Amino acid sequence: MIRRIQKAVVLGAGTMGSRIAAHLANAGLPCLLLDIVPPELSGPGKEGPAKASSPAARNRIVQAGLAAAVKSRPAAFFHPSFASRISIGNFEDDLARCAEADWIIEVVAENLEIKRGLLARVAQVRKPGAIVTTNTSGLPVHLIAEGLPEEFQQHWAGTHFFNPPRYLRLVEIIPGPKTLPDVLDTLSDFCDRRLGKGIVVAKDTPNFIANRIGTFSMMNALKLMGALGMTVEEVDACTGPAVGWPKSATFRTADIVGLDVLMHVVKNIYETAPQDESREVYRLPALLEEMAKRGLLGDKTGKGFYQRVKKDGQSEILTLDVNTFEYRAKQRAKFASLDMGKTIEDTRERLRSLIGPVLAGQPHDKAQKFLWGGLSETCLYAARRIPEISDNVFDVDRAMRWGFGWELGPFEILDTIGVRAFAAQVEKEGRAVPALINKLLASGRDSFYTAEKGITSCFNLASGEAKPVEEPRGVIILKSRKEAGREIERNAGASLIDLGDGVVCCEFHAKMNAIGGDLFSMLTKGVRRLETDFDAMVVANQAVNFSVGANLMLVLVGAQEQEWDDLHLAVRQFQNVNLALKYAPKPVVVAPQGMALGGGCEISLHGAKIQAAAEAYIGLVEAGVGIIPGGGGTKEMLIRANEQAGITPGLSPAATPENDLALFQALKPIFETIAMAKVGTSAEESRALGFLRREDGITMNRDRLVADAKETALALFRAGYRPAAASPAEGAAGTRVRVLGEQFLAGAKVAIHMLVRGGFASEYDAVVARKLAFILAGGSLSAPQFVSEQYLLDLEREAFVSLCSEKKTQERIAHTLKTGKPLRN
Repeated sequence: MIRRIQKAVVLGAGTMGSRIAAHLANAGLPCLLLDIVPPELSGPGKEGPAKASSPAARNRIVQAGLAAAVKSRPAAFFHPSFASRISIGNFEDDLARCAEADWIIEVVAENLEIKRGLLARVAQVRKPGAIVTTNTSGLPVHLIAEGLPEEFQQHWAGTHFFNPPRYLRLVEIIPGPKTLPDVLDTLSDFCDRRLGKGIVVAKDTPNFIANRIGTFSMMNALKLMGALGMTVEEVDACTGPAVGWPKSATFRTADIVGLDVLMHVVKNIYETAPQDESREVYRLPALLEEMAKRGLLGDKTGKGFYQRVKKDGQSEILTLDVNTFEYRAKQRAKFASLDMGKTIEDTRERLRSLIGPVLAGQPHDKAQKFLWGGLSETCLYAARRIPEISDNVFDVDRAMRWGFGWELGPFEILDTIGVRAFAAQVEKEGRAVPALINKLLASGRDSFYTAEKGITSCFNLASGEAKPVEEPRGVIILKSRKEAGREIERNAGASLIDLGDGVVCCEFHAKMNAIGGDLFSMLTKGVRRLETDFDAMVVANQAVNFSVGANLMLVLVGAQEQEWDDLHLAVRQFQNVNLALKYAPKPVVVAPQGMALGGGCEISLHGAKIQAAAEAYIGLVEAGVGIIPGGGGTKEMLIRANEQAGITPGLSPAATPENDLALFQALKPIFETIAMAKVGTSAEESRALGFLRREDGITMNRDRLVADAKETALALFRAGYRPAAASPAEGAAGTRVRVLGEQFLAGAKVAIHMLVRGGFASEYDAVVARKLAFILAGGSLSAPQFVSEQYLLDLEREAFVSLCSEKKTQERIAHTLKTGKPLRN
């Protein structure tokens, strides 16, 4: 039975507590955030004026914690307004309000006695059946609740969120000895569906799963750095994207987390895991102790392994020399192996190329020696921790992917390298091969994972056999569907996949999912299949980003070669594909996740509905490279402005002077959004910017996005969906959209002039903005009137191609391709 969670209380408004409360608010859950009363207003002898002091004074600490969450970067809230979903109080005056909560989350200091004392008070006021959890990162969950009433312990567990809670997907759920099964089911379901988390059930062992493995990896990296005489930059070059780990690598991660926090975790493992055969790895090295002594704790003190300083008005990052403890200019790590690895896009192939020479006894550089030492020890350590920290190999891999941002968990790394070759090399070096690996190889298997007909199985230590890895209900993995033979069309850039129940999916899989001819072809085929074979279509993929837009290199080459007819044709093709999606005979639902920029945004805008991942970053960013949206994006935003003004574009719309005034007001923020290339930093912020309509859906857990989009598409079909026109041609020619002509254009020109005068825009920004304003105005019409979609598309296309002919646009595109950053010229 899944219990309903309708209100939460978070105890502790520090960094983690306030950010957990923020993410509960993101999920739409009312939340009460509590913390201590300032010491000068609390305790014995503080009855008189202090006791009578205002709530504002008594809630000063919790208010500061909430304010810090609102200001935090990256943003803790999907939208700043969501902070209003959190109310505040303190442990002395408001603890009784825990009786209102279905879930109480303790996030106070990592001190066993402080936690036990607070929870004893909570036990007296919570309602029966309310779930209580601790966010401890390493204290024994069973000890925290020991001695509390039986019913309390039945509803007690650990829920270990990772910082920052909005962005890191992992939540480790740690049951206590008496936790009821339905409590675990409720927490797992809520954290999955409502909070968008990846759930791993961990055993109540020191620092659980991810921190146990991740901390070992970091401490081992420190050990290897000293042994090999490497610099901070060299270690981070080896432990970042080169092996599929985050850009923050080892030492930037330590700075973000805080050296004091890292040292606390390390000490905790050393003290509470006396039987760990690698315990000495957790003995604090002199380097960390000296850094702590000097206050070099990372971002919180402004100095750690790195320091950001201002020099001549420019920001510069300095690096700590670990021998002298002086900061010096950052140096680029120079390793031929890593430079070669950068040319290999696939992480598994890159790892094999980096580790292969070591296994083959071939010459290798210092980076490869470090990588073998680091990865091999981490994988061996993880294998030795089964079944201590988890019974399942795949839960360890998931914990490292979701909690530390690794592309591959330790057992996936072993499969990539080759388990048999790995074990042979380890034995050759005189190191012991763990029982788990020996048992795997003795069974005749060469890998922990196997996949057949879309079903992934994983080796299980207890049974000595491979067992299917179960995905939660409501999750569709496109890769598995293709392996199961459900791919019905394919080209180099896209596929059509049968999702079942009459729904087809068009999946992008070009590099960076760039918009191009292969995608146009597959979308067109998908729409055609709707007419005969399917009831609905989903446009989606499960890459990191939905699409970063058009292939700018092709645009630049076309412009430099002055292939204007080809550019006109390419833009027209994109416009026609988007019209085909919009006026498809059956519903098309677009499901963006990650970045959906430029053309990726334009495809989304043309769906019957959008079902977006909560972490979808949507925007029409073309102005940043000196062009305007040419695939119908500007036209669709104009249509949304019409809708906001109470005008329904269609075959025979009507408008009043009041509508026109409302349209003018609605157009101003849309013009600003496109001209300034604004991007929503969440799906909710994208809605506020106008990219999502009120009725568009948001999925918190991106693993569920395709399935949710499928259900949305089927619901539209079952409700009798009919497109607004019988065909794309009829829709483009017949759908009338209200434009204001000179009424809007004159005001836009004044606003552009003021932006340039104020130094907020360059002269060329103004050129691009005037082109955009011309389209949104419907041209220099003398009076408001209705125009067709095709008329607006023609304006878009002409503006796009004319801007491509400008030298400054070509300079901007070239600069963006080279640096990944826009040029303001």
